[in-house]
Amino acid sequence: MPYTPPPELASLSIAEIAELAEAQKLPPVDQWNPEETGDSEMRIAADGTWYHQGDPIKRPAMVRAFSSILRREADDSYALVTPYQKLSIIVDEAPFVAVELESEGSGPERTLAFRLNTDHLVVANAEHPLRFGADKPQPYLLVRNGLEAVLARPVYYQLAELALEDATDPIGIWSAGTFFPIAADI
Repeated sequence: MPYTPPPELASLSIAEIAELAEAQKLPPVDQWNPEETGDSEMRIAADGTWYHQGDPIKRPAMVRAFSSILRREADDSYALVTPYQKLSIIVDEAPFVAVELESEGSGPERTLAFRLNTDHLVVANAEHPLRFGADKPQPYLLVRNGLEAVLARPVYYQLAELALEDATDPIGIWSAGTFFPIAADI
C-alpha cells in the first residue's frame, strides 16, 4: 500500500492538524524487550538524513517506517526495536527535524504545529514541549518518549519572529496554553 503524506499544514486548521497528529498510530516499542540485539549499521545525520552502511536512504517511506520503531534507551543511546530484535543506531544530534511550522492565534492563545522530516505531525504543548539548548539557543521539540526534533533554521527563524511579535518578558513563545521561554539571558 503506497504512503500518502498528510496535506500541507497551511491548508489545515490547527484543530485539523491536532486530529491528524493524534490519529498517528505507532508501534508500542517502549513495551518490547527483545533478546536479540545487534548493530543496524545506520546513522541519522544532524540534517535528518538517514544512512545505512554509509549510503543515504533515499526512499522517504523507508525512513518513515524506520522512524516509527525508533526508541531512546535509558543510557541516551538509540535503537530500532521490533518484538524480536533491537539494533543500535547512531544519532548525530536529534532523530527528527521539524521542517514546517503552522501557527494559529497569538500570545497565550497561540498553538504551534510542526511537520517533521518524516511527515509526522506534532503540536507543541505540555506533553510535547519546546526547549532551547543551554549552550546555544537551538530549539528542540519533544516528539515522543525522549525522542526530539531539532527545528530547521527557517522554522527557528519563523518561531523567533512570532516570539518577538508577542514581546513577552522573558522572551518566549506560547503554544496550547504552555509558555516556553527561549532564554533568560538574551
